[in-house]
Amino acid sequence: MMHWGFPGYGFGGGFGLIGFIFMLVFWGFIIWFIAALVRNSSEWRGARHDGEKGDKTYLEILKERYAKGEIDKKEFEQMKKDLV
Repeated sequence: MMHWGFPGYGFGGGFGLIGFIFMLVFWGFIIWFIAALVRNSSEWRGARHDGEKGDKTYLEILKERYAKGEIDKKEFEQMKKDLV
């Protein structure tokens, strides 16, 4: 009987090499999805990242913009309310 893929090498289940490739793609997607969730959750919380330049939280950036006069008090309060 002819099998898809490599006969007798344990890729089994009747799907052979094609099933093995789909399994790798499936688990690759699952790992990618979990990594994306972890990365996005830390960004949503405004967490610091261990970057070389010392990344700042959104609130710190907002305070700096207000201190430099780039935004006025009303804009600052609205943006702060939106972030928190």
